[in-house]
Amino acid sequence: MRIRLVMATTALFLSALLPGTPAAAESNGGVRVMPLGDSITEGTQVPGGYRIGLWQRLSAGGYQVDFTGSQYNGPAALGDHDHEGHPGWRIDQIDANIVTWLRNTGSHTVLLHLGTNDVLQNYDVGRAPARLSGLIDHITATAPDAEVFVAMITPLADSGQESAVRTFNSAIPGIVQSNQNAGKHVHLVDMHSAVTTGDLTDGIHPTATGYDKMAATWFGALQSVSGSIGTPGTSAARQIVGTQSGRCLDAASAANGTQVRLQDCGGQTGQAWTRAGQELTVGGTKCLDASGHGTANGTPVIVWDCHGQANQQWTVTTDGTITGVQSGLCLDAYGQGTANGTQLILWACSGQANQRWTLR
Repeated sequence: MRIRLVMATTALFLSALLPGTPAAAESNGGVRVMPLGDSITEGTQVPGGYRIGLWQRLSAGGYQVDFTGSQYNGPAALGDHDHEGHPGWRIDQIDANIVTWLRNTGSHTVLLHLGTNDVLQNYDVGRAPARLSGLIDHITATAPDAEVFVAMITPLADSGQESAVRTFNSAIPGIVQSNQNAGKHVHLVDMHSAVTTGDLTDGIHPTATGYDKMAATWFGALQSVSGSIGTPGTSAARQIVGTQSGRCLDAASAANGTQVRLQDCGGQTGQAWTRAGQELTVGGTKCLDASGHGTANGTPVIVWDCHGQANQQWTVTTDGTITGVQSGLCLDAYGQGTANGTQLILWACSGQANQRWTLR
C-alpha cells in the first residue's frame, strides 16, 4: 500500500507540471457553479468524479445550473463538463489563478475541495489552513456575493497522511465561522465524514461510489442555501442526449402522433425540451407522450398536445433514466439502436445505456 501511495503521490506532483488542454466552455444557462480543487474535482480514476452525480441530481431536481471553469472532462452522463479541477495542485497554486478564473466566468457559487496535495507533498502543512483562509479571502473579495462552499477534505489511506488531513480539517470550521461572522457567504461542508477509506480506489481518490457520496453531500449542502443553485421548476429549453448514442431526442414534426427519434444534435426546435413540473414539452405546446396511454413494453413515445394526464408525466431520475409516471417504464432507444432515426419506446427499466439520458 505504501508503494502504491508513493507512486500515486508522484503522479499527482508530475501532473501539476503538465499543461492542461481546456476545451471551449459549455454554457447551459442558469446559476454559474465553479467546481474548484485538484484531481478529486477533476475526477482522477473516474473522469468527471463527483460532478457526474451532482449534475444528475441537479437535473433531476429541475435546477438550471452552468458548471464553469477552464478545464473540461467527463462522460456523456455529465451534461456540463467545465470545471477548475487541477491534478497535483496545492492551495497556493490555485490561489495564484483564482482571481482570473472568477473574473472570466462570473461564477455565483464555488465548490472548494482543496488541500490534499499540500498533505501528499508535505508542503508546509502546518500553514495549509492559513493558505486556505487566504484563498477564501481572495474568492470573497473578487466575488463578494458568491456562495462559497468549503469542504473538509476526504480521507487518505496512509495513517500518517490521514493524521495530517485530520489536523488540517480541524481548522476549517473556524475559518468558515470567521468568514460568516464577517458577513461573507461561506459555508462548511463535511466531506471527510461522507467518504471512508473503503471508498478509495488508490488510497487517495474515491471510487465511483465514493464520488457519488461526495455528489450527494454537495447537493444537500447546495439545497440548504437559498439561491446557491436557483429555484427548481420550469427550466430553459435543453437537449436530451442518449448516453449510448450521443444523439438527441428529436421530434421531426409538431404534428400530433409524431414518434420521437434519435437524431444528430443541432439547433432544431424539435430538440429543445423544457421541463415544466413532470412534463417534457417541445415547441411550446407539445408534450412527450406515451401513445394511447400505453403501459406495455414497446409503446411508442410520441408528441401530442399537452393535456396534463399521467401518460405525459415523466420522472427524470438521478441515474439518468426517464420513466413514465403512468407506466413505470423507461424511455428506451429501440433495439439499443444508436443510428439517426432510431425510434423511442417504453420498455421495462434494465439499467442499460440505451435507457440513460442527459439534459444539457
